[in-house]
Amino acid sequence: MLNVRIITVGGLRESYLREASAEYEKRCRAYCKLSVTELKSESGLAGALDNKSYKIALCVEGNELSSTELAALVEKAAIQGSGNLIFVIGGADGLAEESKKMCDFRLSFSKMTFPHQLMRVILTEQLYRALNIASGGHYHH
Repeated sequence: MLNVRIITVGGLRESYLREASAEYEKRCRAYCKLSVTELKSESGLAGALDNKSYKIALCVEGNELSSTELAALVEKAAIQGSGNLIFVIGGADGLAEESKKMCDFRLSFSKMTFPHQLMRVILTEQLYRALNIASGGHYHH
């Protein structure tokens, strides 16, 4: 089974964001083992990453993908990362360049900037969508 970890700098303060993220995290767990690690600061990121996993940094200058392209990336990353995939979300100021360099791929959801807390909700929804697409589901239609 695919192991997915979301590492984020900071937590979700607002209840509506916690509820939305929890709902999509629950949906994702039908397809993978999902965990979320909240770091107090980006300085702890290097210790939270491992070399076996395929690591994806979320950043505005990254590659923009469609939902089906993200599904293909997740499938590819699962193979390259021996079934382990990590998504990294920075804090309010994004990710430092040295943190991005620790990752295998840079992913952008848009050229627009989103609040890092909202990005976690968007990521979990798109991850659910990608996993559903990869399994032949119809959520994306």
